[in-house]
Amino acid sequence: MRQDEYQQHDAVGLAELVRKREVSADELLDAAVARLDRVNDTLNVVIDRFEGEARQAIRDGLPDGPLKGVPFLVKDIGVWMKGHPTAAGSRLLKQSPPVQADSALIAAYRRAGLVLFGKTNTPEFGAAAVTESPAFGIARNPWALDRTCGGSSGGSASAVAAGVVPAAHGNDGGGSIRIPASCCGLFGLKPSRGRVSPAPLGDSWNGFAINHALTRTVRDSAALLDASCQTVSGDNNFLPPPLTLFVQEVGRDPGRLRVGFVPEMLMSAAPMDPEVSAALADAARLCASLGHEVEETKIEADFFGVRTKANAILSANMAQMLKVFGDARGRPVTEDEVESVVWIVSQDGLALSGMEMAEAFGAVYQFNRAIGAMFDRYDVLLMATLGQMPVKVGDLSITSITDKDAYTEALYRFIPNTQPFNISGATAMSVPLGWSKNGLPIGIQFVARNGNEALLLRLAGQLELARPWAERRPDERAFAS
Repeated sequence: MRQDEYQQHDAVGLAELVRKREVSADELLDAAVARLDRVNDTLNVVIDRFEGEARQAIRDGLPDGPLKGVPFLVKDIGVWMKGHPTAAGSRLLKQSPPVQADSALIAAYRRAGLVLFGKTNTPEFGAAAVTESPAFGIARNPWALDRTCGGSSGGSASAVAAGVVPAAHGNDGGGSIRIPASCCGLFGLKPSRGRVSPAPLGDSWNGFAINHALTRTVRDSAALLDASCQTVSGDNNFLPPPLTLFVQEVGRDPGRLRVGFVPEMLMSAAPMDPEVSAALADAARLCASLGHEVEETKIEADFFGVRTKANAILSANMAQMLKVFGDARGRPVTEDEVESVVWIVSQDGLALSGMEMAEAFGAVYQFNRAIGAMFDRYDVLLMATLGQMPVKVGDLSITSITDKDAYTEALYRFIPNTQPFNISGATAMSVPLGWSKNGLPIGIQFVARNGNEALLLRLAGQLELARPWAERRPDERAFAS
């Protein structure tokens, strides 16, 4: 299959070619590997390759699933792949042994017929909004090599934006699908809490994090969610699969929606980048032109207070995780073995009392009530995904933090609007509706009530038709050899 033919199809389209026997799974894998060979030295998106295993899966006979034969990449954190270690972007785990079983999500991907052939780059433990680490290096943005591709699913996002695969796995604990989607000009849906099972693992970050994907097209995201939204006995949070397939929602009329337009930065007092603000205002006008009722609004919630309380919960999780790693090997993890922000956060977690943790969870519950109340007035909320354009590589590095407060404020200037909806569990998506004067993508975030992915997918399909983005590609002369 020629590279130009491969590039013009999304995952659903490639699967259709396989079904019609117009192309084979081996030919698709050839195209994906050839593309990876051209871009990976520059972009550093894939850190573990196993094409031989993928070829064997094809020879053994792929399941006759809806995405049969489509090449796919898995983020190296948050899921287990049988026979492969999970390094999670960390020097500490780089030499860890292979796991013995697939996560429920990986098993679902295999049943869907996806051909898994590599793992993507991520910052240590997914603890950053950029994908940079001493363990595996910097994953770069194909739109501008000096700008971040976002994090923590940055390797997956960059791989999709560069055309290695039409879609790739990601997960989102504070924006880690939506942030790189915005940076790389992709569609990024964060499902509702409980939509995708974490089995056999527990709820990551006390349910703040959830798995899904980065895609070029809306229907690919919907098809992948259909493949993966099966609950597993023992899940702490779960939503039943929908009566109507998510992929069937794409293209349906969303109706006249009540859109709450939120022009402010939620978790930062800094001003929004003017180009982001302009793109956001343009998105609001687009929604109005499509017949939706757009009203400027303010979310009455204590964003700064819950930011502190939610980060206390994350700190406790980080401390507990490092203790598990230390206990497993028989000696504690030391400061020199992890990135500085990971160490600082874990030490904060160790200092928390039981009362402080109870207060943190109480604040989260009250915050979730405030977010939920917004959906009594509006069908969706509209706001910027990020507060700034993609920052320069190195600007938010987690390797050598000397001033925690300054780093925290810089972080939230960049990602003011994503974490609130991990805290609340609401479903949210970043849609590539804006572009800077220099041609960099700008994501616009839409949020709906927990469990209402169908509404977001209907709206996203309408936006995709009104303002197509999938054919906008970065100039590969900058990154392809």
